[in-house]
Amino acid sequence: MNRRVRRKCTKGTQKLDLTGQLETEDADYLKLNEDGYVDWTRLPDDTVIQLFTHLNYRDRANLSSTCKSWRSLGSSSCLWQALDLRAHKCDWGIMASLASRCSNLQKLRFRGADNADSLINLRAKNLKELSGDYCRKLNDSTLAVIVARHKLLESLQLGPDFCERITSDAIVAIAFCCPKLKKLRLSGIRDVNKDAINALATHCPDLYEIGFIDCLKIDEVALGNVASLRFLSVAGTTNVKWDLAAENWSKLPNLKGLDVSRTDVVPNAVLRILSSLKSLELLCAFNCPSLEEDTSIYTKSSCHGKMMLSFFNDTFNKLSPMFPGIEKERTIFSVWRNGLNKKDAHLDEFMTWLEWIISHSLLRIAESNPNGLDQFWLNQGADLLLSFLQSSQEDVQERAATGLATFVVVDDENTNVDVGRAEAVMKGGGIQLLLDLARSWKEGLQSEATKAIANLSVNPAFAKSVAGGGGITILASLAKSMNRLVAEEAAGGLWNLSVGEEHKGAIAEAGGIKALVDLIFKWPRGGDGVLERAAGALANLAADDKCSMEVASVGGINALVTLARKCKHEGVQEQAARALANLAAHGDSNTNNAAVGQEAGALDALVLLIRSQHDGVRQEAAGALWNLSFDDRNREGIALAGGVEALVALAQSCSNASPSLQERAAGALWGLSVSEANSIAIGREGGVAPLITLARSQTEDVHETAAGALWNLAFNPGNALRIVEDGGVPALIHLCSSSMSKMARFMAALALAYMFDGRMDEYALVGSSSEGGSKSVGLERARRMALKHIDTFVLTFSDQQAFSAASLSSAPAPLAQVTESARILEAGHLRCSGAEIGRFVSMLRNQSPVLKACAAFALLQFTVPGGRHAPHHVNLLQVSGATRVLRAAAAAASAPLEAKIFARIVLRNLEHHQIESSA
Repeated sequence: MNRRVRRKCTKGTQKLDLTGQLETEDADYLKLNEDGYVDWTRLPDDTVIQLFTHLNYRDRANLSSTCKSWRSLGSSSCLWQALDLRAHKCDWGIMASLASRCSNLQKLRFRGADNADSLINLRAKNLKELSGDYCRKLNDSTLAVIVARHKLLESLQLGPDFCERITSDAIVAIAFCCPKLKKLRLSGIRDVNKDAINALATHCPDLYEIGFIDCLKIDEVALGNVASLRFLSVAGTTNVKWDLAAENWSKLPNLKGLDVSRTDVVPNAVLRILSSLKSLELLCAFNCPSLEEDTSIYTKSSCHGKMMLSFFNDTFNKLSPMFPGIEKERTIFSVWRNGLNKKDAHLDEFMTWLEWIISHSLLRIAESNPNGLDQFWLNQGADLLLSFLQSSQEDVQERAATGLATFVVVDDENTNVDVGRAEAVMKGGGIQLLLDLARSWKEGLQSEATKAIANLSVNPAFAKSVAGGGGITILASLAKSMNRLVAEEAAGGLWNLSVGEEHKGAIAEAGGIKALVDLIFKWPRGGDGVLERAAGALANLAADDKCSMEVASVGGINALVTLARKCKHEGVQEQAARALANLAAHGDSNTNNAAVGQEAGALDALVLLIRSQHDGVRQEAAGALWNLSFDDRNREGIALAGGVEALVALAQSCSNASPSLQERAAGALWGLSVSEANSIAIGREGGVAPLITLARSQTEDVHETAAGALWNLAFNPGNALRIVEDGGVPALIHLCSSSMSKMARFMAALALAYMFDGRMDEYALVGSSSEGGSKSVGLERARRMALKHIDTFVLTFSDQQAFSAASLSSAPAPLAQVTESARILEAGHLRCSGAEIGRFVSMLRNQSPVLKACAAFALLQFTVPGGRHAPHHVNLLQVSGATRVLRAAAAAASAPLEAKIFARIVLRNLEHHQIESSA
């Protein structure tokens, strides 16, 4: 293998004039050789190492593999002083392979007990800082082995989740094994006893910071023995005996900062601590209910010359005396970081601790989302988090980003974002800060910043600003990350941004659609979060016609069908079904509907999802089958896959379900019932009764789709009889006369017309003579009621003045006026078969004047110029020779006026289409 990394410089528009572009001392090394190539391996070692520092671990490994010299440089100890393994599952073998690079490792971050078990294989004997999260399963023995192998540890942090299996025995081991320990932060320990704390006091003379956070119990007396302490946090810890704490902690001669946030500390204990601890400079007491009931405590704290931070005073204002001459209080953290007030070791230590404990408390408070904190978040909480985004401490930055992602969401279930809080983030420059962090090479920062961008983008104004700031390009790029957590949050951001119609094209242009499809193939198992977000984003994008075609072109149909078939996670199933539904929703504008149906296993998977126990999955699967049923081949395929039985069962079981599920169940049956074979099967499987129940729904969308399904079913005489026998006539009459939906009324009237145009009679008379007589009487009564309400329905669209004018004139204007008042715009989306059009033509010859008028009214709706399927219906009428029947109806002396006028309008519509087609 050639060890040189070549970059060909071609002529023409792609010519690269390196000597003209490079003005650094490295330019001489990058001149073209005789063959017109650049030999990148001639770069100086320090330049290559500097390049490595800007890459994540994967990219460093990839770059190192290009040649022997870079492999050596990639192993340089200066590149391996800090290691973040949180995104990786590292077994013993992987850790052993890293060991050769980690002899000088100083900082290590890991995630989970599994990674902790294998840490000892790194042989990082010079390790000084160790930080772990998701350590619920980490136990005493593992932790004891880790600290025994890393005796030079100066900082140990486990949290913020609870370390449930770690006991005081492990803390004793830490004390014995790590005599140079300076910082110890542990979360969620059940009981920190006196032996553990006294061991720390005895064996760790340099220990200046302890954080026993969210612990169940600590020994207050023993803490008073750790004389070296300068900073102590017991935030969130319960069962603290505050009288003992006040008495014994006053013995700590060097204590400068105390954090009692989220505890039940009482005012008397606070006053005692403030008065007795002469060295104390600051008390942090966010979210302490007892103190908030007695706000005078904050005034009294000033009398003792101490700073006290809480919800009820301004943190920036309280800290400003530490920065004399500062012009803007909100900039104190940036002023400190920039060293404008000269470097001060005491101040640096103090502010570093302060950033850490406040960011931790704010995150915990945001997670619990207590009531009554709106003003705090708007007045200072948001600004504090934004300030911490710029911290030099990576974990503080991450926690601040996570805090922003969390505090704006006020309803987890529905992902509702507080508008005021989102605006506060925007006002404070949060968009640019988060986008800058998302560009970082550090994957932990990328993940948390992207999570915040995703959550905040639920707010339309924030989403618009993110897009305007180049956020879509950043998210599309991060969706390609090899880090699953980063890719997951990026997919979530694209999901939320894709809600806005104005962002869909930009996501496609940025390569976001292909990145989302690739994610599905990249993590087919074990990545339910990333799969759900990717499918959700694709579902939103598929609702756009152009984007839906790109989804199909980059393999999206296959990816989504694969998820629907193989993934068992309900959230993924729901979004995959929704995406397939949207892909199939574009009708004649593209071929995706047919393509989805033809994808192997697609219809079977959706039918199977109909039987899910999860309402969301069933709803989206039914919606997909509804859309797919508009294609003839798909209708057959759905039926062959057991779709009729599954959808009837769904309709039978969803009487108490959400209106959305009911609508889609009825809609899918409506779509399938276009086929007469399916219509008969639906009736045979018991589909009539649940559709009648849904037709009685008070929700317009539900009873409208149910009416459509019953209309199709009523075309078959056997189904028509079932509708009568199951009590469908009163339900349809109610819809015909009372629904606020014109379409529901229209389709209910057509269903009733089908039922009583005479074709059902032979079915009704089957049985014994007595039963036949009884049926005959019942049917006649139902027929009279139905015709009465059909007539009333048609008359509601009859403007008598316009009708009179039309009857006296053959001019186009009066007929146009009648059309305008009679037209139902939505009816233009209905598509009838030749048999259905033929049935309405036959009704024009029916003896019932009501049915004649109803048939003419229906044909008017189906042939109005501009209707989506009007040309199709006109063609069917012309082929069937209906013109002669229409003329006869228009001229019949015995026909009602409405039938005559409507028939004339249909004839005019036919002429109009004929003129248009010949033009």
